[in-house]
Amino acid sequence: MNDEVTGRGSDAPATSQRAWGERYDRTLMNTFGHPRRVFVRGRGADVWDADGRHYTDLLAGLAVHALGHAHPAVLEAISGQAATLGHISNLFASPPQIELGERLVGLATLDAPGTPARVFFANSGTEANEAAFKLSRRTGRGRIVAMEGSFHGRTMGALAITHNEHYREPFEPLPGGVEFLPAGDIEALRTALGPDVAALVVEPIQGEAGVRELPAGYLEAARELTEAAGALLIIDEVQTGMGRTGAWMAHHLLAPGVVPDVVTLAKGLGGGIPIGAVVATGQAAALLEPGQHGTTFGGNPVACAAALAVIGTIRSQSLLERVQQLGSAWSRELAAVDGVDQVRGRGLLLGVGLEDGLPPAAEIAAALAARGFIVNAPRPDTIRLAPPFILFDDDARAFTTTLSEVLARAQSEKVGS
Repeated sequence: MNDEVTGRGSDAPATSQRAWGERYDRTLMNTFGHPRRVFVRGRGADVWDADGRHYTDLLAGLAVHALGHAHPAVLEAISGQAATLGHISNLFASPPQIELGERLVGLATLDAPGTPARVFFANSGTEANEAAFKLSRRTGRGRIVAMEGSFHGRTMGALAITHNEHYREPFEPLPGGVEFLPAGDIEALRTALGPDVAALVVEPIQGEAGVRELPAGYLEAARELTEAAGALLIIDEVQTGMGRTGAWMAHHLLAPGVVPDVVTLAKGLGGGIPIGAVVATGQAAALLEPGQHGTTFGGNPVACAAALAVIGTIRSQSLLERVQQLGSAWSRELAAVDGVDQVRGRGLLLGVGLEDGLPPAAEIAAALAARGFIVNAPRPDTIRLAPPFILFDDDARAFTTTLSEVLARAQSEKVGS
């Protein structure tokens, strides 16, 4: 390779963060901006950058690494399956695909055992939501109701049900027939649901809106109203599912007994390996017919083996209980920090709301990264935490202490300015 490709023309060491960043900027499309860090290694909740600096990863690849980086069970599942059967396309089936489908049917119908259900495998949460959008069109109805503050992905169909104008505007016109309602407004939902509505799409906790939970009773009302209107209830559990809130799915926790027509899953499902899933129940499970939707890689044996290892490990190590215990204790500790307005969310999906007058959350996140903690800021007033389920108590406490110090410094600088 020439110097322009390898970065040898730079005065930075070839394997340094700076050199990798320069190569990134020359090579990759500018969809994410310049990388904040270049990471080269990870284990558990720990990651190291190209300059050898250590960080505690409290974002887990945006709620992906449920078991942390390089978990032995996931590594064993991946390597064993890759050595046995890697990829065959969906012209054929494999035992891991079928077994994972059975597991997900069981998890999606925990509140109604025996409910008929079927699974479509994709490669990401966006793909899963895209498939759910297409599935809703098979009802013969043209309208979809979604929530203000929602985020469901960036492909055209998923983007059509995403509320953020910053994401939508450059790609309009998007698929039509989507109406956005205030999140949690039951009366607005009652008014909007008519005979032309194919589906209501909701997130039980809106991560990109600042980790905001739907109000108590909303999902129960949504189930009742959609059934009465003959519309599908689609619950996007891409970020909240697979144990992230301390339950297999957040709606199990927030609205026990509610069984949606469709659930979408991804992120934590594969423990770092790309996989998404659509689980449809009842009549919705039969809406898509041969040739109406597909994927080359979705449900491949390696990804399914990884997901089976994630589910098995969460069960065998009682990690749902661990997520509940750590999340509850950590929320209380974070709420006591001076400068924190409130802590939202469940389990290990937490939004730390900052008091008015502090610097934007993105600046606080950058200061925390400089102190060795990886978080992000979905909103100007919110720090999001979505760490691995195996995070140590000491790491959580160390973050709380560091956050307190960072906010105290920000407050003192404000007073002194």
